[in-house]
Amino acid sequence: MTRAPVDDYLRHLTVERGLAQNSISSYRRDLTIYADWLAMRGIAGPVAVTEQDLGDFVRFLGAERVPTLATSSIARVLSAVRGFHRFLAEEGLVPADVSRELRPPKLPMRLPKAIPVDDVEALIAAAGGEELTDVRDSALLELLYATGARVSEAVSLNVDDLVDREVVRLFGKGGKQRIVPLGSYARRAIDAYLVRARPVLSTRGSATPALFLGVRGKRMSRQAAWEAIRDAAETAGLATSVSPHTLRHSFATHLLEGGADVRVVQELLGHSSVATTQIYTLVTADTLREMYTAAHPRAR
Repeated sequence: MTRAPVDDYLRHLTVERGLAQNSISSYRRDLTIYADWLAMRGIAGPVAVTEQDLGDFVRFLGAERVPTLATSSIARVLSAVRGFHRFLAEEGLVPADVSRELRPPKLPMRLPKAIPVDDVEALIAAAGGEELTDVRDSALLELLYATGARVSEAVSLNVDDLVDREVVRLFGKGGKQRIVPLGSYARRAIDAYLVRARPVLSTRGSATPALFLGVRGKRMSRQAAWEAIRDAAETAGLATSVSPHTLRHSFATHLLEGGADVRVVQELLGHSSVATTQIYTLVTADTLREMYTAAHPRAR
């Protein structure tokens, strides 16, 4: 299959639907898997694809492809393929959408992994220090936990996105904007970073509006943010695996445990559907159930 139909679809996702570049890259990788499989089978293009071919492709992903894909990855690839064929049908480039009956494998429900408040405090404390990068990392971790930001949202922040000392402007998936409050701990950490570290880091590179800077004065990368959190977790001696998303999950879980309305948490996280946010209510319900079982004399 030529790359032209795929390029047309990716252009549609970029221009018409406003997907972020990271999402576009993911779609491109998944559709490359599909295009390579069609070429291997000698199928000239999407107009020649049948429902039987798609069934064979599902079996290929599940049992034949090397390296094998996780169930969640197979579901993601098939979602991209469905969207691609639906686009071609809507544009009149193929006579019908042969993927309309395509069903991805059912995914087990995975509850978000949050860590206790004490572990969050230990993690942030472990990032502290007097080095420029320590001051920066402390501000980064405080912001991630204070706002529930995705790591991509945090490293994409510009200084001007600090609307004032109490709120920050985040840009989520598809460029969707939201305003999130900053707690007092995060405000103090960011103020310290802006006064003590960022001015020095900024002299090491060309002028940039980025809030968080790397050691060479350029915008901090997602990988550098991951490493900062991993190093802090190791220093804190946390037994569980910690990632930037762990802080996002902890932010949501701790808010709900504290009595926040799920609709408010939805807005703060930037979820388009409250159903996504409601997963966190299952986490807090599990916690309550465990506490009840341990504490109530007639629970067991």
